[in-house]
Amino acid sequence: MAAEHRKKIVVVGLGMVGISFIEKLLKLDARLREYDIVVVGEEAHLAYNRVGLTSFFEHRKVENLYLNPREWYESILDGALSYHLNTKVTEIHPGNKTISCANGQEVGYDILVLATGSDALLPRHTPGHNANGVFVYRNVEDLINLISFSANQKGTVGAVVGGGLLGLEAAKAMMDLECFSKVAVIERNRWVLSRQLDSDAGGMVVEQVRDLGVDVLLGKRVGKIDVTEDNNIKGVHFEDGEYMSCSTICFAIGVRPRDELARKAGIKCADRGGGVIVDDSLKTSEPDIYAIGECASWQGQTFGLIAPGVEMADVLSFNLTQAKLHQPRLYKRPDLSTKLKLLGVEVASFGDFFADRDGPKYPPARAKRAQKEQERPDVTKPLLTNGVQPVPVKALTYKDPFTNVYKKYIFTKDGKYLLGGMMIGDTRDYVKLVPLVKNQKELDMPPSELILGSKKEGGDEGDDLDDDTQICSCHNVTKHDVVAVVKDGTCKSLGEVKSCTKAGTGCGGCMPLVTSIFNKTMKDMGNEVKNNLCPHFNYSRADLYNIIMVKRLKTLPEVMKVAGADPSSLGCEVCKPTLGSIFSSLWNKHVMEKTTHGLQDTNDKFLGNIQRNGTYSVVPRVSAGEITPDKLVVIGQVAKQYNLYTKITGGQRIDMFGAKKQDLLDIWKTLVDAGMESGHAYAKSLRTVKSCVGTTWCRYGIGDSVGMAVRLEERYKSIRSPHKIKGGVSGCVRECAEAQNKDFGLIASEKGFNIFVGGNGGAKPRHSEILAKDVPPTEVIPIIDRYLMFYIRTADKLQRTARWLENLPGGIQYLREVILEDKLGINASLEAQMQELVDSFFDEWAEAINTPSIAAKFRQFANTEETVDNMEVEQDRDQTRPVMWAKDPANKEDFAGLRSRWTSTTWQPVLEASYFAGADDLPNGTSATIKRGDTQLALWRIRGRYFASQQMCPHKRAFVLSDGLVGEDTPTPTTTAPESSPAASAPWISCPHHKRNFDLTNGACKNDADFSIATFEAEERADDGLVYVKLPPVEELDAALGTSRWMVKKGEAGPGQFAELDKKIAFKGTRAKKPGVRPLAGAAAMRRPVELLAAGGGCGSVPDW
Repeated sequence: MAAEHRKKIVVVGLGMVGISFIEKLLKLDARLREYDIVVVGEEAHLAYNRVGLTSFFEHRKVENLYLNPREWYESILDGALSYHLNTKVTEIHPGNKTISCANGQEVGYDILVLATGSDALLPRHTPGHNANGVFVYRNVEDLINLISFSANQKGTVGAVVGGGLLGLEAAKAMMDLECFSKVAVIERNRWVLSRQLDSDAGGMVVEQVRDLGVDVLLGKRVGKIDVTEDNNIKGVHFEDGEYMSCSTICFAIGVRPRDELARKAGIKCADRGGGVIVDDSLKTSEPDIYAIGECASWQGQTFGLIAPGVEMADVLSFNLTQAKLHQPRLYKRPDLSTKLKLLGVEVASFGDFFADRDGPKYPPARAKRAQKEQERPDVTKPLLTNGVQPVPVKALTYKDPFTNVYKKYIFTKDGKYLLGGMMIGDTRDYVKLVPLVKNQKELDMPPSELILGSKKEGGDEGDDLDDDTQICSCHNVTKHDVVAVVKDGTCKSLGEVKSCTKAGTGCGGCMPLVTSIFNKTMKDMGNEVKNNLCPHFNYSRADLYNIIMVKRLKTLPEVMKVAGADPSSLGCEVCKPTLGSIFSSLWNKHVMEKTTHGLQDTNDKFLGNIQRNGTYSVVPRVSAGEITPDKLVVIGQVAKQYNLYTKITGGQRIDMFGAKKQDLLDIWKTLVDAGMESGHAYAKSLRTVKSCVGTTWCRYGIGDSVGMAVRLEERYKSIRSPHKIKGGVSGCVRECAEAQNKDFGLIASEKGFNIFVGGNGGAKPRHSEILAKDVPPTEVIPIIDRYLMFYIRTADKLQRTARWLENLPGGIQYLREVILEDKLGINASLEAQMQELVDSFFDEWAEAINTPSIAAKFRQFANTEETVDNMEVEQDRDQTRPVMWAKDPANKEDFAGLRSRWTSTTWQPVLEASYFAGADDLPNGTSATIKRGDTQLALWRIRGRYFASQQMCPHKRAFVLSDGLVGEDTPTPTTTAPESSPAASAPWISCPHHKRNFDLTNGACKNDADFSIATFEAEERADDGLVYVKLPPVEELDAALGTSRWMVKKGEAGPGQFAELDKKIAFKGTRAKKPGVRPLAGAAAMRRPVELLAAGGGCGSVPDW
């Protein structure tokens, strides 16, 4: 935003809360630049750490306490921050929005933030309170004065009045001065830290403090300070009549909010306790004036801890910058948990730590309801007492006087919820326990485990298993079976282990354990566990990605030459799609361009998911599931015109099935003209970002989930990745968008969004893990940019984010370090790369329609405009769909043997040779589908050679082979035939449906011996410019390979899979009542169910809703 349009925020007070607000505002406003900040500080120093004041006695350098060095302030450019030190604000003028300073300067503001803090209390009613030697412990100047005075008090007694947190800090400071013969702490209560600890814990601290040489006087109140004629301290008189000599007194008895500026300006302040009154958004009674930190009075309370003030800074900075994008935050009851080290003693209190004394202040909602039910009086039983009811909590206490460890955890009466507690000596569990209290989460363990720890159970890693442990139940494979074949050298890869032992070839659920055992055995043998992409490369996908990026390689031949095992190889069905994906995620060229089309797997080949009958699905993008009625109408018209089966997907969009290849251009032209674009349902890229309606409509929403989901989907659409990516955004914790089982998911919180990553559904579902909490809306995109780009760079082939995160060394913690803390120093690179991809977006279908060379590929046959159906269809629930697969494949037919069984063959022209122009330079050559009579043939030109075969894959009788990927085996020392030999580098075609690989020379299936295909000789003739194929007579060809013979027909699948179920439940279709049919008269009778219920023994277990 231009400087003249920015608002000016003036902050009064450069303390810890003030600088926290400034830092947060600068960060949240960095992208939009809506504000310039001016901060006015009364002290001569930059913002420093008051909590660490005691360390000043060691180094005596205020710069060591600075929260940010002076260079940080100077580095903030463009007028975003200016500061004034040693400047006292004397007056606020809300009417004309200015403040006056003691130096005569006036500063205007658009928004004023009061962060004036508080003053240390002095007991002005106590005689002698103004004597020489009386100090408070509040700021650097107080410490400098104390140090200077104490230097002349050698051998005297120093006293601290107040045994709270600040008092013990002051005692430590006075001991460190090494000027006093003794330091005494004077506390009016029976133990120290009485606001954080009970008597047992406080008493234990007293013992430890005394062991350190500090004299602790309990139950003492100062009545009078005894002074000399020169007003120097001689000692103190206590109210109980006792006397103690001393030369120095430091009062640490509390603070009072600094609200004098606000009072003078007519801003409402609290009468009792003081403080500027603020509402839940931290506004004062005057417009555009806010108060945060110790000077603010919220719901009648002020807070002397730093954490509540920082939370206020968080809320206010968020609302000033993010409220346009998210529901404004409200300040809520702060967490007053504290963890400190005082005089060498570790002390912590958390949650409702006095719930056993005062009763629970904020019990969990469920526990509260359960308690009310228990407290409901039973009139049938007489009351045994009429005294005070016991507190409805239970405390678990651990006390070890030998190691000075004390723990008390307070639970609800049923032990299901932790309410709070305190710890002395051992506070390691503090960080784990505070969230349990804060989130009011029901415990999944007995309360005792939080103190004593859980019982250790045996691990489930592979090396803990006995050799005879069954690891694959499908094929009864034991751990020993896997280990043995690896150790004897039979198997050197996971694929070989699967082939040899059959482990993992059933349901596949054992593969993670099989992989673990294999890797462990290989490492134990001293062998390197390789993760090569395929036999054509001695590199993993991640290695290849970096090679291609650094060397800027853009074609298959270039990559083969630089990194391939055989520089001239064609590759295979594994490496080609992987390279195609890498090229797309780096250079983002159209996948149907000449140099990349031959790398595309089944679905990318024609920008649609290929279906059972060789047709395609059409899925327009519906970002976040939000669509206009006009677009819905167009989708309906297209589906009706082309008789497409229509279904709502799980990703909140509409899928149209059954589109023929030759109709795809016209279908998509209609959709594109209506403002729609490719949904990339066919690609290994972002599919959808699912959303609930959030604050757009829902009364429970706290975040604009639709708006955020739209922005995410629009940003990442079309970007290719190792596997498909799905996202989700929920507007509140009710999680209607199921964001926690997505590759990335957001759940709105009051502070922004919680970001979850690494989840997925599918064959092996995985719950996502939290990457970052309470992320402001403006910071969501950079984090997800880095995460997705890091995944794209480092994942294995076809590896979902879930498996990638599981295999990432260090897991989610390492990912946080990389993405949030920039551990590798690559975040700027990740963001820049993502931005380049986003900026290079184009709609693949719009480009295909408008590019003649691409559009020409959308036809069924290359030699005729005729079209044929490849499978019969049937009606199901008022829609047309292909019939079910045939019960038996065509594996009993020896198609390869047809070559020797034809009665005769002749060379027959099938297509102009010009169709294959440039084929020799392409990664997959060029293919064509030929119609000859009733038979469909596939024809290829690959590196100057022609190959021909039947179009039908016998596995499922699908007419699809011409659209498959061409591959070849890597050469071995024994396969060195001349290139002109038919056996030289015989390529194979991989069926796009289920990856059966057929040799184009002899028709054998290389990975399933049950199947084969018919192959034919083919050649180009220069005299007429045509390609000829050696074929039998048409009648004989059709009898063996004709479409009408082999297309799957209705009834071949046998009885419907729901035949028995339909008979059992008398299913007749959808149950909607037809017009004119009257409903049942009266309510359902419920006679028979009740009769059976009585016989069966009641309702059973009823869940606790």
